This record gives sequence, C-alpha cells and structure tokens, in this order.
Amino acid sequence: MKKNNRSVLIGAAFLMATSAIGPGFLTQTSVFTEQLGASFAFVILLSILLDAIAQLNTWRIITVANKPAQDIANMVFPGLGYVLSFLVFLGGLAFNIGNIAGAGLGLNVLFSISVTQGAIISAVIAIGVFIYRQIGKGMDLFAKILGLLMIALTCYVAYTSGPPVGEAVVRSVAPLHFSFGAVLTIVGGTVGGYITFAGAHRLLDAGVTGQAKLGDVNQGALTAIGLASVMRILLFLAALGVITAGGHLDPANPPASMFRLASGEIGYKLFGLVMWAAAITSVVGSAFTSVSFIKTFHPLVAKLNRQIIIVFILVSTTMFILIGQPIKVLITVGALNGLILPAALAIMLFAAYRTRVIGDYKQPLWLTVTGTAVVLFMTWMGCEAIAALARG
Repeated sequence: MKKNNRSVLIGAAFLMATSAIGPGFLTQTSVFTEQLGASFAFVILLSILLDAIAQLNTWRIITVANKPAQDIANMVFPGLGYVLSFLVFLGGLAFNIGNIAGAGLGLNVLFSISVTQGAIISAVIAIGVFIYRQIGKGMDLFAKILGLLMIALTCYVAYTSGPPVGEAVVRSVAPLHFSFGAVLTIVGGTVGGYITFAGAHRLLDAGVTGQAKLGDVNQGALTAIGLASVMRILLFLAALGVITAGGHLDPANPPASMFRLASGEIGYKLFGLVMWAAAITSVVGSAFTSVSFIKTFHPLVAKLNRQIIIVFILVSTTMFILIGQPIKVLITVGALNGLILPAALAIMLFAAYRTRVIGDYKQPLWLTVTGTAVVLFMTWMGCEAIAALARG
C-alpha cells in the first residue's frame, strides 16, 4: 500500500470512528450500562458484528462503483437517491445539533464558560477545519489526533474505576438481560444514518476506488469499527466499575457523573476534554458526510461544497442556541438512525448485483448473506423497539 493511500485509509477510518463517537455515543453507553449492567457486554459484542458487516458491504460497493451512495441509489431505482439523501441529511442535521451541544458542554466543564459560548467557539474551530485549503488532509489529521486522545483518556478512567472485567467477559456470551432498544440504538449510533457512509465517501473524495483497492478498503472499514469499538468497550468498563461500586449516574448528564465518580474532579475535567473531542470531531464528520449527499445533484452544489458545509455547521449551531439539546434526544436520534441503516444497507446490497453500477465486480456470497441478515435483524429490532414504545 502506498504511503499516501495508507494515510487516507487511516484518515477515513478515524473519520468514521470519530463521527460515531459523539455526545450521543457517550450518553448511550453510560445509560445502557446502568440499565443492563455487565450484560451490556453482549449488546456491544453483537453490535460490533453487525457494524462490521454493514461497513464492509457499504465501503466495498461504494468504492467499486466509484459513486456516492445517493447516485448508486438512483441507479438502483430512479428517485431513491433523493429519498436516501433527505433521510441522511436530516438525520445528520439532527445529530449535529447534539454534537454542537456536546462541544459546548465540554468547554463549559473545562473552562467554566457558558454552554452557548462553548458551542459558538467549537463551531468556529470546526469551520476553520473546512476553511483550510487542503481540506481532506486537515480533516484526517484532526480526526486522528483527537480520536487517539479520546481513547487514551477514557482508558485511564476505565482503569481507575476498577471494573469487574471477568464478569463482563462472561456476560458478553451469557447475558442475564437484553434490550432490543439498546441494540438498535447502539448500532444506529455507530453505523446508522450518515455515519454508514462517512468513511466510504472520504475514500471517494480522495480517489481510493476500484477493485484493485478492495484489500485496503476492507482494512480501512475494519479499522474504523475497531476504533469505535475500543472506545465503546472502554466507556462500558468505566461505567460498569462505577455502577458495581454502588455509584448512581446523574440522569441529567450520565457520562459526566460516570467520569467524576470514577476519577474525582480530575475525571470530571477529563470528561470535559473527551466530550469536546468527541463532539467536535463528530461535527466535522457529520457536516462533511451530510453535505456529500447533496453535492452530486447539481454542479453548483459541488462548486460551493465548502461554503455549504460551513452553512450546515452554522445552522446546527443556531438551532442548538434556539432550542437546546436534552440528553433524551441524543438517545432518540441514535435509535432513528438505527432505523435508517437497514434501508441504506438494503440499497447497497441491491446495487451489488447491478452490473451498470459495479461492472464485473462479484460480491462475495458471505457478505451478501450476512448483509441481508443484518437488514432483516435490524428491521425486526426496529419494529420491536417501536412496539415497545407504543406499549409505553
């Protein structure tokens, strides 16, 4: 693999992973660990499997077709790409309001400024990434540095909380409790909505496409899932250690209280830094990927891509300032993105058997079978979760 390609692949992996690791990711992991205890390890293990299958199918088909997901969808069925773009763009905007809120909260914890001031400062920093002339390289470097920082800090907090690792390992295959809503939300928060396409669209943007690059693409997709999964496991262990010791998470801000209970005031400040890093990288990933879903629809959109991304960030920030962002919405948006995933993956699987989309590429049967299983499983879980909500 050429050095430049390696850098792009790692950057794409970090973009996908850090897009997933946002305020909702931190909140969901803390909340579900408190609800399910060590049995949440089974949900995490199941979600990693589902995530990997979804990402391998999506990354391979998009890079072989050398087209963004919305164009592929339009080739599968005319007009379908516009529907997919609308869903992903809307979901990305909703997530980005939460991302901006999380960034503001992180700076509030670190520097005792208001959450609104922190959100505005964070938006300016995110916009700065896109003003940089070499936008791709700047985005990759930004995601790598802050992604590694988040993992290192969370590793420290997980260590100080003293989790029962042995019990977590046992419950990862023999759970005492299970929740359809937890699986749907966790998978949706990791590879749902715009996150499904973040890494693959970054590879398209960098020209890493074609069947000859499939080995590299596989590596990039699995690296992305690996990075997000490491962060999820570390957060789970940190929360499990706190809960096992008798701690109770503050429902107003579960991850903040988890960090504080695990490591005292130092942990609380570390939470501020982790929250800000998670949020700001998700702002960048969400803005880039969401806008990539509309830039092929008209030459003017492609020409003004950078400016539209900046407007996207500004609109997200304005909406947060006007309406705020409660913790409950972060959970809900993750679940909604989980409902988008089976539809988006189904489109990719259909495209894998359209020669006018992928040429002479032959999709491995095991990927088709497992991908179809993920579509059916996620659809079923989505229906179960909706039914549970309807029952109250």
